[in-house]
Amino acid sequence: MSAKWEKKGVNDGVLTFEIDEATIKQGIETAFNKVKKNLNVPGFRKGKVSRQVFNKMYGEASLYEDALNAVLPQAYGAAIEEAGIEPVDQPKIDVESMEMGKPWVITATVTVKPEVKLGEYKNLTVEKQDRKVLVKDVNEALKEKQQQQAELVVKTGKAKDGDTVVIDFEGFKDGVAFDGGKGENHSLELGSNSFIPGFEEQLVGVKADDEVEVTVTFPEEYHAEDLKGAEAVFKVTVHEVKGKEVPKLDDEFAKDVDEEVETLDELKEKMKKQLTDAKNAAADNAVQEAALKQAVENAEIVELPHVMVHDEVHRQMDNFLNSMQQQGISPEMYYQLTGTTEDDLHKRMEEDAEMGTRTNLVLEAIVEAEKIDPSADEVETEIKDLAAQYNMTEDAVRKAVSVDMLKHDIAIKKAIDMITESAKEK
Repeated sequence: MSAKWEKKGVNDGVLTFEIDEATIKQGIETAFNKVKKNLNVPGFRKGKVSRQVFNKMYGEASLYEDALNAVLPQAYGAAIEEAGIEPVDQPKIDVESMEMGKPWVITATVTVKPEVKLGEYKNLTVEKQDRKVLVKDVNEALKEKQQQQAELVVKTGKAKDGDTVVIDFEGFKDGVAFDGGKGENHSLELGSNSFIPGFEEQLVGVKADDEVEVTVTFPEEYHAEDLKGAEAVFKVTVHEVKGKEVPKLDDEFAKDVDEEVETLDELKEKMKKQLTDAKNAAADNAVQEAALKQAVENAEIVELPHVMVHDEVHRQMDNFLNSMQQQGISPEMYYQLTGTTEDDLHKRMEEDAEMGTRTNLVLEAIVEAEKIDPSADEVETEIKDLAAQYNMTEDAVRKAVSVDMLKHDIAIKKAIDMITESAKEK
């Protein structure tokens, strides 16, 4: 085969290639066997017409389109390999010539992967990360655990910020009760900001059995159209006021919250280690993100093909919506809850998608420059890890993901590790 690549734009061009006569012959035979199954020709049983009779009746050229469809994918694949290009979109195929007894000449207008000119990506300098865990950090985490173990107990005094009140309430607009504005025996933590702005503040100071009126103004962006920006009065009956009773910080508390420790000091040491591990992980992530961003900024890509950014947007949207569905929220429900549309989500993800596309291109260029080629053992380890992560069998992983895809992903991870591990915090 002779394949010729002619560049027409930054990332576009025309690939001209031939399909040889032997391949054409195979394609015509495939097309004929497909067509003859449904042919009714006098003197022949259905599907048994000979090739010679078919050619006399219909002409061999009638098979050319089906023949081309049969052989084109393999011929196109061989042509792009010979030309040394990497298309990133479906080609626009045109037939230049299909003469009998001669090779067929085909052109494919394609968008190819853009050229990446790498800059510095090793030994980059990034901002030094804070990895220290202070005594106050441990004390704050301990206080949080103490609050989590707190119990609500009925109190006789006035409600203060942080207390929980058990109330009945009903909302009125212009003296008329409105839908969705009524509740009974509702527990409301004052200061939680879970009600309309201004509601909770007006209940600070109430006592059990108080009956009060609370006046609020609904936000302009409120979901109910008839209440947007409207003033409303809530009639509230207070049944109980409850305060938090926190446990004492001692050895018994430590054993209650963690069965593996015996004393408060042991709990503090364990929490310090957990906080240190978390802080180191966050710092490592920050270093990786900063170094990777620098490596991408140091590289030069003249122009990103729109189709690559478009594909990345849809990949990110699919991942996001799949994540929502795992939480029981369908795409339709998400758009309804957020008051957005699919177009809004698309626009929101475009900027990240462009950066994601650039990053992928730079990492692939680094893989090529560093000749990173994952071994068979590394592929097997990746298969085991994926099987464990997604609770699948290893054979199921092998069927779902090709070896080439696995090697690509492993190589990208190794490139990221190379950039990150060589970076210096300063």
